[in-house]
Amino acid sequence: MSEQAQPASPYRARLIPNPAAIIVVCAIGLTCLGLTILFSASRAFKQGPYYYLDKQIMGVVAASVLCVLFSRINIDYVRRYAWWIAGAFLFLLLLVLVPGLGISVKGSRRWLGHGALRLQVSEFAKLAMVFCLAHYLALNQTRLGDFKRGFIYPLGIVGAFAGLIILEPDFGTTALALSIGLVLLFLAGAKWRYVLPTIAAACVAFTVLVIHNPNRLRRFTAFLDVEGNKQGGTYQLYQSLAAFAAGGTGGAGLGQGRQQFNFLPEAHTDFIFAVVGEELGLWFTLGVVAVFAVIFIAGLAHLRRAPNLFHFLLAAGCLLLICLQAIINIGVVTGIFPTKGMSLPFISAGLSNLLLMGILLGIILNTQRVWGRAVLTERARAMREVLS
Repeated sequence: MSEQAQPASPYRARLIPNPAAIIVVCAIGLTCLGLTILFSASRAFKQGPYYYLDKQIMGVVAASVLCVLFSRINIDYVRRYAWWIAGAFLFLLLLVLVPGLGISVKGSRRWLGHGALRLQVSEFAKLAMVFCLAHYLALNQTRLGDFKRGFIYPLGIVGAFAGLIILEPDFGTTALALSIGLVLLFLAGAKWRYVLPTIAAACVAFTVLVIHNPNRLRRFTAFLDVEGNKQGGTYQLYQSLAAFAAGGTGGAGLGQGRQQFNFLPEAHTDFIFAVVGEELGLWFTLGVVAVFAVIFIAGLAHLRRAPNLFHFLLAAGCLLLICLQAIINIGVVTGIFPTKGMSLPFISAGLSNLLLMGILLGIILNTQRVWGRAVLTERARAMREVLS
């Protein structure tokens, strides 16, 4: 795929009339589900009924505004400032680590803000990393076979963001950022012999960090025996699985769930998928998984229309930020992965991730509009050539 515009063929454009619209419709459906579950569970909140629901509604409004805004901006113009954007977010990640500036919650320093208004910088830094990486890889497309320019330098971009995020510490977001960075490198044309050793090295580094931290090691070993550690390190996971068991196939009914009543910690954020399972049952949870699968498939169809490498990698990064995060969250809640806090896109309560999802949808809509215009321009040019 060249850096110069190469509009997609009319055949490919007809595969799905508007895959970006399908993604947006799925996102709206998931957001409505999240609001419904928060409304259902509102009586369980110590802060009072509708506390999180009101905040989530305001977050949805703000995310919608950002979606519209980012769907209209000129991405190629903003691209001129890619390095400034990356530098700004790296600086903000440094500020998060400064005592007195970064807000610490449960031993992790991840937020900037004041009072109830807090933003998790790493959420937006992931997108800044994708934007900067897509810009660099597109600029150096002809040199991606070179070990230094095609792999070490872009890996340094990923490492700079991931290195600051892991200092917060936030292992989940770090793993997500590294995964997306390596996938984008591979999609751009990086060689397998560079990517595979890097993945192995990252796994070794994570293992060393876990082994040398007694608390993380205890949590990981507890994960291997959920039943035996249900009063300790796997209490949250055990209660999550109990919620799925209580819901069965048909669910207990909206507002009839019991796990959010001081049994399941973070039931409205990281573990909201378990509440969906308890109140709405197996078929509804499978439906949520299916909706995320539809988002991914529609996203792949959308990527086939990309006119150049930069737009392709940017849209691919946005798609991965949605789908990989959903996979990690669902895997954690169902006990496939070790317990790690991460929001379920569009459904979990939380301002930062909701705003990020709005921005991602805006970029996808933006690329749909720009790429569609490129296809129409190419068709008009072809028609003129035929008539002449």
